[in-house]
Amino acid sequence: MAAPQITLSVLVIALLTCSVTAYPNGKVPMSCGGMIPQHNHSPQSEPIHQITVSQTTFKPGDQIKVTLSGPPFRGFLLEARDAENLSGPPIGSFTLIDSEESQLLTCTDVQGLAVSHTRSSKKTEIKVYWDAPSPAPDHIRFLATVVQKFKIYWVKIPSPVISQPNAPPFTTPKATTQPLTTPPSVSHLTKPFSAFECGNKKFCVRSPLNCDPEKEPACVFLSFTRDNQSVMVEMSGPSDGYVSFAFSHDQWMGDDDAYLCIREDQTVDIQSSYLTGRSYPVMDSRGTLEDMAWRLADSVIQCSFRRNITLPEAKNRFVLNESYYIFFAEGPSHDGRIFRHSQQPLITYEKYNVTDTPKSVGGSRSSPLLKAHGALMFVAWMTTVSIGVLVARFFRSVWSKAFFLREAAWFQVHRMLMVATSLLTCVAFVLPFVYRGGWSWRAGYHPYLGCTVMTLAVLQPLLATFRPPLHDPRRQVFNWTHWSVGTAARIIAVAAMFLGMDLPGLNLPSPQKTYAMMGFVVWHIGTEVILEIHAYRLSRKVEILDNDRIQILQSLTVAEAEGHVFKKVVLAVYICGNVIFLSIFLSAINHI
Repeated sequence: MAAPQITLSVLVIALLTCSVTAYPNGKVPMSCGGMIPQHNHSPQSEPIHQITVSQTTFKPGDQIKVTLSGPPFRGFLLEARDAENLSGPPIGSFTLIDSEESQLLTCTDVQGLAVSHTRSSKKTEIKVYWDAPSPAPDHIRFLATVVQKFKIYWVKIPSPVISQPNAPPFTTPKATTQPLTTPPSVSHLTKPFSAFECGNKKFCVRSPLNCDPEKEPACVFLSFTRDNQSVMVEMSGPSDGYVSFAFSHDQWMGDDDAYLCIREDQTVDIQSSYLTGRSYPVMDSRGTLEDMAWRLADSVIQCSFRRNITLPEAKNRFVLNESYYIFFAEGPSHDGRIFRHSQQPLITYEKYNVTDTPKSVGGSRSSPLLKAHGALMFVAWMTTVSIGVLVARFFRSVWSKAFFLREAAWFQVHRMLMVATSLLTCVAFVLPFVYRGGWSWRAGYHPYLGCTVMTLAVLQPLLATFRPPLHDPRRQVFNWTHWSVGTAARIIAVAAMFLGMDLPGLNLPSPQKTYAMMGFVVWHIGTEVILEIHAYRLSRKVEILDNDRIQILQSLTVAEAEGHVFKKVVLAVYICGNVIFLSIFLSAINHI
C-alpha cells in the first residue's frame, strides 16, 4: 500500500473529487465531457425528468428557452450537443434566467458552454436561454444529468431535437445496447451472528477479543468460513452508517481490497470496493458477491456474503488463500454515501490467511509507536515534571542537607526528575515521526504544540547549566526565566495532551479521558494551593513567635518539624494520586 498514511482512513474519506452532488456549489467543469457524476454507483435507467424547448427550429443567433423540470432534484448539468454526435463537445452558449439557482460553467476554457446548480437545495424546474452559435450543426439535442440523491441520478437525459430550417431530416443514430445484468439477490438475516464456532470452523477477528455478537451488541465481529472454493463472510458492528473491512498487504491505507455494508434507511447495501490511497473507495459494479444477507437491530449493522477464493476476472480483488492484515472500520453515511470513519480502524497485529487453520484473533486501533508516544508523554508531564516542580518549590527547607557532590538533596531530586522529563520527551517526540515517516498534516494543533513543548524541554536544562551563583545580581533574572520557561512548558504540554487524546491514532475513551485529565489538573493545582497556604501560615506563625521573643529557637524547631511532616504527607498523597491518574491513562492506552 502506497504512501504511509494513517491506516484505512477511507473506509472512508469524505467527499468525491469529481461529482455533481459532491459539489453542492455546482462547480463541476471536470464533468463537462462525460456528464457522469463519479459517485461510484450506477445511474438510473428510466428518466423521470424532462427537457422542453421553446421552439423546434433555430438559426444561428437565435435564443431558445430551455426548461429542465420534474420531481425535486438537487444537482444538474445541462449542455447542448450535436444531435448526430452526442459524444462530441458542447455546442453554443447559455444565458441565465435565475442566477440564484443556476450558473454558467467553463468547459474546455470556454465560458458558458454548460449550466449547473449553485446550491444543493431541492428544485423542480430550471430555465435558461441557449444562444445558437454561428456556424451551428444542422440538429441540436440538449442533454441533462440530474442528481436526486448521491446514489440516485440520471445521465444524459435527452431533449427533443431542434433543427435548422433547411437541414436534411434528422436520422436517429443507431444505439448500441448492452445486455442488462440481473442484480444478485439479497435476503434478510433472522438472527444475530454467533461466535460459538470461532477457532473451530470460523476464522474470527473480534474486539474485545472474546466478545460474542449474539450477546453483546457492541462487539466488533468478523468471521470467515471456508466452503470448498469460496469463503462465507460475516460482519457485525455498532454503527448507524456503515461497517467495513479490508485486506491489506501492510498496515497503511492504499491498494486494499475492501467490503462495505452501508445502511440506507431500513436496508443495507453490501458492496465490494477497492481503495487507492486516501480517497473515496472505488465501488465494484460487477457481481462478485453471492448469498448476501443483512440485519439491522439496536444500532448494529450485520451483513454476510459469499466470495470465491479466486476471482481471475476481477482486477482488484485479492485471492483469499494468502496472508493479509485485516482492517475493520465503521463510520457515518447519508443517502448511501459514506464518510470518513469515526474512529481509528481496528487492525490485526499480524498477517493472517483466513482460509487456513481457523483462529480467533484480535487487533488494535492504535500503533505501538503511538501508544509508546502517549505513554511516555503522560509519564513525563503528569508525573516526573509535576513532582519535580513541587520539590523545588516547597521542599528546600525539608531536604536542605547536602550529600553526593555537596549539593542539597532537594536540588538533586529536582534535577533528576527534570532530566528524566526531558529525556522522556525527546524519545516520545521522535516516535510519531518514525510512525508517520514525516510530518502529520491531519493532526491539527497537536504537533505544533508538541514541537513547542519539545523545544522548551530541551531549552530548560540548557538554561540551568548557566545558573549564576546564589548571590549573583543576575540570579533573580535567571530565577524568573527558569520559572517562566518551565511554567509555559507545563501549560502547553497539558493542552497538547488534551488535543492528542482526541486524535484518531490515540482515540482514548470519551468522555472519561476528558474528565480524567481535568481531574489531574485540579489535583495538581489543589496540591499546590494547599502547600502555598501551609507555607504562608507557617511563615506567619514564625513571625508571631519571633515577635513574642519566647522560646524562639525551640518553637521554631517545633514549627519547622511540624511543617516538614505535613509537606511530606501531602507529597506522599500527591504521588499516590498521580500514580492513580497515570495508571488510568496507561490502562486506556493499553486497551486501545
